[in-house]
Amino acid sequence: MNIQQLEYILAVDQLKSFSKAADYCHVTQATLSAMVKKLEEQLDIVIFDRKANPIATTENGREVLVQAQQVVAHANALLSSSKAINQKIEGKVKLGIIPTIASSVLPLIMKPLVEKYPLLHLEIHEVTTNQLVKDLREGKLDVGILSTPISASDLETSLLYVEDLLLYGYMNGGEKQISKLALSQQRIFLLQEGHCLRDQIIQLCDLKKNKSLPANLSVESNTFDTLLNLVDTFQGMTLLPSLYVRQLSESRKQHLLNIIDGSLRREVSICYYRPYAKWNIIRRLQEEISELVTVGI
Repeated sequence: MNIQQLEYILAVDQLKSFSKAADYCHVTQATLSAMVKKLEEQLDIVIFDRKANPIATTENGREVLVQAQQVVAHANALLSSSKAINQKIEGKVKLGIIPTIASSVLPLIMKPLVEKYPLLHLEIHEVTTNQLVKDLREGKLDVGILSTPISASDLETSLLYVEDLLLYGYMNGGEKQISKLALSQQRIFLLQEGHCLRDQIIQLCDLKKNKSLPANLSVESNTFDTLLNLVDTFQGMTLLPSLYVRQLSESRKQHLLNIIDGSLRREVSICYYRPYAKWNIIRRLQEEISELVTVGI
């Protein structure tokens, strides 16, 4: 027995015709008749006198229809209630975001979100990918924003946007373009180990370990600003997300280099752990963030 069967018998009772009821319910007459017959068999009650013209509801059938009306009404009320719940965007949401995304994305999304949803309290934590995954699993975060793909198969991810990785730096002779293959031979400055963007760049560019700095100097960078300063000081190159490049001064944008045989890109996704998911809020955040960020790409 299901709600659909109850809706069918209510339609037949109202219209006094299986064919008209089938049209009203947008199914074939054969389907509706079979479903009504199955319900009668399950209840062991004849609901309709099919020999009458028009079709008549039996005495036992009328009692069934009274209860069917109540069940369908309660089901519709539940559906309306769930829709109302899904429209509510309120309460506290703990959002984790990795540093290589935070600096460019947070300025784009924070003000519009808090202004549009005044009852939503966003608690934002800037953490590494490994820590973000751990905190999602433990329920310390409700949702995360990170670069994908990730190896954590127990986490759910939904794509927010894709952005280019742009090459910044200096080449001998002032040239402005380079091939992907040639990148592996350059002095490339990268974020310190633990940043997923570092691993992605190494893989995308097939980079080998190279000496970026003099032997008597060691620097572990956590920020793009530091990378830029290292490149400017020691000459060399680094790769930056396109959203971050939008923040550069015009003088620094002059040092952007072209990759002549294609582009390098990364995916940025929203991530959550199913047992702790706040479905309606996460879904709305995904839509809003994707729209806000895509305008800037």
